[in-house]
Amino acid sequence: MSSRRDLPPPPPPAHLREWLDERVVRADRARFLADLSRRSLGLGRLALLWVLAAVFAVGWTFVSMAVMTFESGAGAERLFGAVFAVMGLAVLVPAGYCFVRGARQERRVHQLLCAWAVADRGPGADAGLRAPVRSAVWLLASLSLGTLGLWTAFAAASGARPGTDTVGEVAYFMGLGLILWVTALLGLAKAATHYSWSLRARRTDRPERGRPSAPAPAAHHPRPAKSRLAGV
Repeated sequence: MSSRRDLPPPPPPAHLREWLDERVVRADRARFLADLSRRSLGLGRLALLWVLAAVFAVGWTFVSMAVMTFESGAGAERLFGAVFAVMGLAVLVPAGYCFVRGARQERRVHQLLCAWAVADRGPGADAGLRAPVRSAVWLLASLSLGTLGLWTAFAAASGARPGTDTVGEVAYFMGLGLILWVTALLGLAKAATHYSWSLRARRTDRPERGRPSAPAPAAHHPRPAKSRLAGV
C-alpha cells in the first residue's frame, strides 16, 4: 500500500499558476491525473481489496471455530475455543487497521483527483480518464462477488435445520457471505464514483485559461459620426 509521501503533490494555488508556464502545468496535470487514476481504479487495487477481504474471511473463520468449539460444552475443547478466538482477533484487528488506512488513502487520492481536475484544463485532455476497461473489470468482478456473497448468506440461512446445523456453522456461512457482499459493494461504489467523477471532469473540460469562455470583448471602434454636411 502506497504511502502519502508517494502521492503526487497538490496543484499550485491559482494565483501562482498565473506565473507558471501553461504547458508545464498541463503536462504535470496530465501526468498526475493518469497516476492518480491508476492508483484509484487500478487492477492492483482491486486485487488488494480482495486480499483484504480474504484476510477478514480467515479471521472470521477462527472466530466461528471458537463459537462452534464453545457450543460443544467440553472443558478441554473450550480451551481450544479460546485459542481460536485469540487467533481470530489477531487477524481481524490488523485487517481492520489496514482497511481504515486504505480508506484514508482513497480519500486523499480522490481529493487530489478533484483538485488536479480543476487546476487547468485543455480541450480533450481528459478523454482517457474514464478508463472504461478498468471500470468494467471492477464492475463485473464486484457483481460476481456480490452474487456469490448473497447466495452464500441466504443459502446458509434458508438451509439451516434445527438439530443438524449448529448456530456457529450458520453464523460462519452468513458472516462469510456478508464479507463477500460488503467487498462487492465497495468495488461497485469505487467504479461508480470514478465514472461519475470522470463525467464531471469531461463536462468541465473547458479550460479556465484556454476555455472558450466568454469571448473576448471586441475592440471598441467608435462609430463614425455622420457628417453634418450630409445631405447638403
